[in-house]
Amino acid sequence: MKKKCLAIVVALGAVITNSQAWDYEGHHAVNELALAALPPNFPAFVLEPAARDRIAFLAGEADRWRNITDTRAGHGLELMNASGPDHYMDLEDVQDYDLTPTNLPPFRYIFAADIAKARLQHPERFPAIDPAKDSDHTRELSGFLPWAINENFQKLQSGFSTLAALQKSGGTPSEIANCQQDIIYVMGVMGHFVGDASQPLHTTKHHHGWVGENPNHYSTSPGFHSWIDGGFFSKTGGIDVKKLSSQIKPAQEIPNALSTDGIFPEAMDFILAANKLVEPLYILDRDGKLSNKGDQGKEGRAFLEAQLVKSGQFLGNIWYTAYVTAPEDTFLERQLQTRAAAAAAAATNAPAAPSNLHTTP
Repeated sequence: MKKKCLAIVVALGAVITNSQAWDYEGHHAVNELALAALPPNFPAFVLEPAARDRIAFLAGEADRWRNITDTRAGHGLELMNASGPDHYMDLEDVQDYDLTPTNLPPFRYIFAADIAKARLQHPERFPAIDPAKDSDHTRELSGFLPWAINENFQKLQSGFSTLAALQKSGGTPSEIANCQQDIIYVMGVMGHFVGDASQPLHTTKHHHGWVGENPNHYSTSPGFHSWIDGGFFSKTGGIDVKKLSSQIKPAQEIPNALSTDGIFPEAMDFILAANKLVEPLYILDRDGKLSNKGDQGKEGRAFLEAQLVKSGQFLGNIWYTAYVTAPEDTFLERQLQTRAAAAAAAATNAPAAPSNLHTTP
C-alpha cells in the first residue's frame, strides 16, 4: 500500500513540475497565427498547404515527448529532465542566484553553473527538495525557456543558411528537399516554446496555484494551471483562429538578431512582459472573470486570446528574422563546389561508354 501511495505522489510531482502551457489547440493556434504573419516573399515551400499543416501539427511535439514517461519504472525521466525545463522560467528564483533578468547569460550551461554555485554558497536560500516530487530531477532548476527560444532561432538560421548554400552551389534535389523539411520541423517545434512564453503561469513560481503569503486571496488550486492552458477554452467554445488572425501584422525583422546574444534579450523581454500579467490573471480568476458561465468569462477570454496573439506575432517575427539574417555558409558552398568539380572531372575523363551496336569486320 505504501509503495502504491509513493508511486501516486511521484507521478503527481512529475505532472506538477512538467505541466504544459496551452493545450494542443492553443499551441496549434499560435503556430497558425505565426503563419498568418509571414509575407508573400517568404520561401514558398513553407507557405504550401502541406507545410502549413505540418508546422501547425508540430506545435504539440514538445508535449508529446512526455508520452513515454512511466514514473513507476522511471522510464522516460531522462527525456523529461532534458526537455522539461525548456517549457518555463520561474523568474522569482533569479534573485536567489544574485542575478537579475536583465543580466542572465545567453548560454544555458553557464546559467546552470550559476544555479549550482549559488546553491553551494547560500544553502540557506533554498528549501530542501522533496525527492518524491522530483522524479525527473529538475526542481533545482528554474527553467530554460528563453534559452530554448534563442537556440531554436539559431537552429532555424542554420537551416536557412544550409538551404541557400545547397540552392546556390549544386545541392541535389533530394538534399534541398530534406533541408526544407528540416526547416519546417524546427519552425513547428520552436513555436511550442514561444507559445509557452505567453502563458503567464510559465514565468512564475506560482504556476499551479499561489504559493506562500496570499493576502489577496488568489487561487491555490493546482488545477488552476490546466484551466488556463485549455480548460477555459474547451468549456467556452474553443479558439477562433480566423478571428484572431485579423489582429496579426506582417512579420518584422527583430533588431540586433545578429548580435552575440542572438534574440535572447528579446525572448527575455517577452517572458518578462508575460510575468507582469501573473497577478492580473489571478485577479481575473478570483473575481469570477474566468468562469464558463454565461458571459462572465468574456474579459478572461479576451485576456487569454491576447496572449495567443502575442505569441503568434512574436513567433512570426522570429521565423522571418531567421530567414533574412541567415549568414552565408561559405564552408558548405566550397564543399559543394569541390564535389561538383570532381564530378565534372570524372565525367570528362571517363572512358567512352561501350556501344550496343555490333558490326561485322
